[in-house]
Amino acid sequence: MRKEAFAAPVADEAATRTGRVSSRLTIARGGLLVVVGAFALLTPGFLSVPSLTTLLTTASFVGCLAMAMTFITISGNIMSFALGGTAAVAAVVFVHVLNAFGYAPAVIAALVAGALVTAAQGALVGALRANPIIVSIAANVLIYGVAEWLTNNETAHISEEALGLLIKGKLFGLPVEFCAFVLVTIIGQLVLTFTVFGRNLFYIGSGFRAAEAVGLPTVRTTIGAYCWAGLFSAVAGILLASRFNQANMEFALRYDYDAIAAVLVGGTAIQGGSGSMMRTFVGVAAISIIQVVLLLHGLREEWRLLIMGLVVLAVVILYSSRQRG
Repeated sequence: MRKEAFAAPVADEAATRTGRVSSRLTIARGGLLVVVGAFALLTPGFLSVPSLTTLLTTASFVGCLAMAMTFITISGNIMSFALGGTAAVAAVVFVHVLNAFGYAPAVIAALVAGALVTAAQGALVGALRANPIIVSIAANVLIYGVAEWLTNNETAHISEEALGLLIKGKLFGLPVEFCAFVLVTIIGQLVLTFTVFGRNLFYIGSGFRAAEAVGLPTVRTTIGAYCWAGLFSAVAGILLASRFNQANMEFALRYDYDAIAAVLVGGTAIQGGSGSMMRTFVGVAAISIIQVVLLLHGLREEWRLLIMGLVVLAVVILYSSRQRG
């Protein structure tokens, strides 16, 4: 009885402290968004039509990978460095099947390829409890090695006959790529919110061993998270191939890092168990605006990478302080 009486105020104090830290994180993220928005509005040319079109299109490619990454992060498996490679594989598959069999088979083949590539990683992480970071690094090396061997490191071009099958242009005044990104966001949020799989994913992300102890399908759910990540990565590959009328393994080469930044800036907990597609959508908007503003200011690629790295580092430090708190 004495132990319970002692534990209650300790738990209340811990909850209060966690709430204070969470509030500080929310304020910090809000402050970052305000600063980013102010810099964007003060940047000459930012509100021009070409600039906004570039912003929405670039955000779409990175955004689909960020939504894919959100599934993995919520599941408690931190992040993956192989989603860009998965998007590139899907793009190459899409182009080859499109030239041979048409649009619908090409989309299906690309989605299946993306899901299979990531499902294999999910099986290793879920069933064997292999380190997800190591698995993704190894998978990334294998993806690029095998794909470049099979394709002789050549670019696959969409044939003249197949060009007319591509869906391009604008829809409701917005780039088709951005409309696809919004659709991916909605689908992802519906999966997380209204399905048993989504609820299990949050439970497993909060504590794998505890979820396993109460009988949740931890392995199946982990594989499912990676499958969804592969599907959304494949969408990015399809969009890239459709945009540039070609595909190669250089596609989405650095998008993994932008996707990670978007997920963390959006507020998905790096330790898992908390987050949403809508949060990631906000993170994608912030990261994409930063990229466009830096580009309009004429900064070289290395400076843009440095600034993005500092943004990610700052977010990780904030979350680390939350964990210690």
